[in-house]
Amino acid sequence: MTRDHILESAALVFRQKGYHGASMADIADAVQLQKASLYHHFASKQEILVALLDRALEMVIDRVGAVTRQDLPPEEKLRLATRTYLHTLSEQGDLVFVLLLEYRSLDEDLYQHHIPNRDKFEQLWRDLLREGVQAGVFACENIPLAARGLLGTINWTITWYRPGGSLTIEQIADQFASLYLRGLMR
Repeated sequence: MTRDHILESAALVFRQKGYHGASMADIADAVQLQKASLYHHFASKQEILVALLDRALEMVIDRVGAVTRQDLPPEEKLRLATRTYLHTLSEQGDLVFVLLLEYRSLDEDLYQHHIPNRDKFEQLWRDLLREGVQAGVFACENIPLAARGLLGTINWTITWYRPGGSLTIEQIADQFASLYLRGLMR
């Protein structure tokens, strides 16, 4: 039994039952371990939650960061970053669900651990918008607000998107990017 397998199963359990509705016994059952054996890998449900949050943030920071470091015009970076992030949200459903909806279940000390990582991800989007403003391509009075608005739009997709629907995840990403670009382009 690997730590990765436990985390994948825990993400599924948290998505199905919610953090507060899930127990260590539920997670142990999902990975076919005795509850005592699960404690050999993780001391608590909070430790599992923060490990999931760290894993999710590391993944989206790596993927979106790779886009923002490319030598592309800001509007192309925004379109590609939106596609990359939304694609990640759709392919990593359980993990992303935990990232976007269960972080509020962290105890205060672990919440304080989580915030700098979350802020690092948001900063990628702020820097991208700032780059566009500095290049004279975007007109944006409040970069932090615009970044949060864009992320909120993208993040909420996990609540309604269904594979096989009328739009692919790429089409949704392109429409979101176009919506924002038309509002940002001079």
